[in-house]
Amino acid sequence: MIPYGSLIVYVTPRGRRYIKRLVEGTSWHSNNGAVTAEQVSSLDFGAQTQTSLSVPIRVQEATLFDRLLHVKRQTQIIYPKDIAYICLRLGAGPGRTILEAGSGSGGLTLGLSWFCGPTGRVVSHEAREEFLLLARRNLEWAGLGGNVELHHKDIADGFAAAGADALFLDVRTPWEYLTPAAAALRPGATLGFLLPTTEQVGKLLLGLEQGPFAETEVCEILIRYWKPVADRLRPEDRMIAHTGFLIFCRLQVRSEAFERLRPLGTRERKQQTARLARQSEASSSDDSG
Repeated sequence: MIPYGSLIVYVTPRGRRYIKRLVEGTSWHSNNGAVTAEQVSSLDFGAQTQTSLSVPIRVQEATLFDRLLHVKRQTQIIYPKDIAYICLRLGAGPGRTILEAGSGSGGLTLGLSWFCGPTGRVVSHEAREEFLLLARRNLEWAGLGGNVELHHKDIADGFAAAGADALFLDVRTPWEYLTPAAAALRPGATLGFLLPTTEQVGKLLLGLEQGPFAETEVCEILIRYWKPVADRLRPEDRMIAHTGFLIFCRLQVRSEAFERLRPLGTRERKQQTARLARQSEASSSDDSG
């Protein structure tokens, strides 16, 4: 028996997927005919039923992946492939407190809420009220958000929580918020960022060099599907390639003694020399100011 209030995915023989909440007394309508809520509620997930036009329809439970693909959006949402890695790198899970800015349409917020569960806490910040309202509606539609705090707040004034376990910034100029970000986290916490261009990544890396950050990682995630035919296995003609750069680091006070003992090749030594020169120049500029 499928309980009323569940999010249902209706799958047609042509492979089209439709998601709808099961509400008593209503029906799902498509070009394939209608299916009543009472008809679906008597089934189990994974069952098959027929529409009023005798078209077979599969009835499936909506996964997190389904919910992410069907949220209403006014902004470019983070792709599921990126959300999965972000949640893993941030350590989103029970009992954890994760900070986020900005909320946008709430795609990542859904993922963080799902993985943190009832004992976790997600504190999300958005400067634009219309996006915050949309994120709240998407959370409610997805049946998530009981562990989420949504704040209409400019993070330049600080975050709405302190001592958090991790933080993710999806803002245009994250290097401008590194000081309040560090102040909102516990020592050793993980920070994550999403940026679309190499120029922005370069500016962020320069900013991270000046602060108490270490173990910096820059990556992108590509996903290529294969045609699932056992005797003619080959890649699909299209793939989901670059969607953005993901940057991760740790809140970590730097130690000269630690850095001295790191094994460095010729290229790494040149990079470290250049980094130290930039830091010295920045320090001199601050002193003269």
